[in-house]
Amino acid sequence: MPDLSKRQRQYLDAMGIEVWVPRDAAPEPVAEPLAGPPPAPAGGEAAAPPPAAEADPATLVATGGPDADSPIHRLDWTALAARVASCTRCELHRSRTHTVFGVGNPDADWMIIGEAPGAEEDRQGEPFVGRAGQLLTNMLRAVGLQRDDVYIANILKCRPPGNRDPEVEEMEACTPYLNRQIQLVNPRLILAVGRFAAHYLLNSKASLASLRGQVHQYAATGTPVVVSYHPAYLLRSPAQKGKAWADLKLARQVVAGSASNTET
Repeated sequence: MPDLSKRQRQYLDAMGIEVWVPRDAAPEPVAEPLAGPPPAPAGGEAAAPPPAAEADPATLVATGGPDADSPIHRLDWTALAARVASCTRCELHRSRTHTVFGVGNPDADWMIIGEAPGAEEDRQGEPFVGRAGQLLTNMLRAVGLQRDDVYIANILKCRPPGNRDPEVEEMEACTPYLNRQIQLVNPRLILAVGRFAAHYLLNSKASLASLRGQVHQYAATGTPVVVSYHPAYLLRSPAQKGKAWADLKLARQVVAGSASNTET
């Protein structure tokens, strides 16, 4: 195994990790992002409207087209993003600045799932920005990934006022969106960061410490799940960064196929 590059050591330093002795080969390159949906074919006669699959997803919500009332689990990326942007399924829509849909490679091996947008995410409409986002970026770089190589999302698509804990009905309202994102990405791994994300994805109330170090499974899709600390928590508790690094190595092993499901 070759020595660490200077750049990788810099990323590990940013995480607070002094040394890195990799046990695995670097992960395989992630596929290029999928291209957007093909243009809709020309419509038929006026008396016979085209089926939902042939409609232009870019105008579905705005025009009340076929996908405006389609089940969420049938929506493609464009229609799903439009549905989230216009969502009023819970009261959080009244206080949001922007919905926070998700970013990254729609064909990623890794999917990072957090709890909910914060104030900066609400302003920018993108998950994991600010200092916590910078730390997450460095964590990913330490395992050979760029931010654009993974797909990043939250359970909630709107910020809870005052960054309070999500309520059950809010998470239930957003679950169909998250499930569809997971189905569309079809990742080889979900990295659940933070207590709320871990508890919700695993339907568990166990401590984060007891959930770490194992390969779990998200029941809705059967996707392997590794649990770690939220980057915002690591900024407050830098002594835990070594444990987060161990979680990233386990996640890398899962994607490489060298870690089995150890959940009991």
